[in-house]
Amino acid sequence: MDPLTHGLASYALKRAAFPRVARPVTLAILLAGTIADLDSLSEYFGPSAFLNWHRTYFHSLFAAFLLALLVSVPFLLSNRRSAGTQTPLLTVFKPALAAAVLHLVMDTCQNEGLELFWPFSARRFALDWVAHLDLWLLAILLAGIFLPMLSGLVTDEIGAKSKGPRGRVGAFLALATMLLYLAVRFAMHHSAMAALQSRTYRGEQPRRVAAFAESSSPFRWHGIVETESALHDVEVDVGPGAGFDAESAVTSYKPESSPALDAARNSAVAQRFLQVARFPRATVEKTPEGFQVLLRDYTPTSGWHVEALIISDPSGKTLSQELIWDPFSRMLH
Repeated sequence: MDPLTHGLASYALKRAAFPRVARPVTLAILLAGTIADLDSLSEYFGPSAFLNWHRTYFHSLFAAFLLALLVSVPFLLSNRRSAGTQTPLLTVFKPALAAAVLHLVMDTCQNEGLELFWPFSARRFALDWVAHLDLWLLAILLAGIFLPMLSGLVTDEIGAKSKGPRGRVGAFLALATMLLYLAVRFAMHHSAMAALQSRTYRGEQPRRVAAFAESSSPFRWHGIVETESALHDVEVDVGPGAGFDAESAVTSYKPESSPALDAARNSAVAQRFLQVARFPRATVEKTPEGFQVLLRDYTPTSGWHVEALIISDPSGKTLSQELIWDPFSRMLH
């Protein structure tokens, strides 16, 4: 998810579950709910650092615990300096941890995998239900936070008294609506996956399929299908009366096996890349020095895209290997 959506979700959580905490604690909740996205700064240190850090260490349950503890430390130090206005550590730590875990739950619902159980497992988790920036989810949170604010201004104007913490009901309804929206996304994703699996593509059965959410509509999905010889890009519409034309898929054929391709796939850089890539595809190009093999991931992601480039001699011996930026994603930044 984008940082704005995470910030709004953290604030809604604060209003709904911890409405009476002090402003410094609110700041700690917002910080805990967004700080994991600092790993995006790894893009400034190159594609290798980005591949190693993005959605990995900071986006784990272990890190959520540590980050919640980190934002609670200033309150612990303040308690030691002042005996008069002490804030119990758990008053800060519990809501901060809740916000940090909410961040992970929301990010798991999208398609950029998270290493949730780092450092115990490098397996990545992604449910593919929502896009990185989901306009409907953003609208739900904005409405749940700002509409009660406007209502509160009207209430103050006519002199009526509020019966509870301001904005709590609106925030609770926003979080409940968010859960309902995710349930709808889950059902739509299931329908899109079923449609992708029920067709043949250029005469071949699907081996693996994935359906990725579009930002603007829960009824439109971006499908990727892997068959024996190719990867297929296709748009999938779900819902009442929706149709699906498998023949409209854009097909990218896999290269034939060769010593250069096999050697490239066994290189250290390729192995690291393939641990992350969900739908990798190789292109092999003959060069005066031998062969150039480029590995790309067809999984749609926001922001930077990393590729693996391996150059070998005519016999397939690796001459160089490196991770590079996809030129198109680099141009957009």
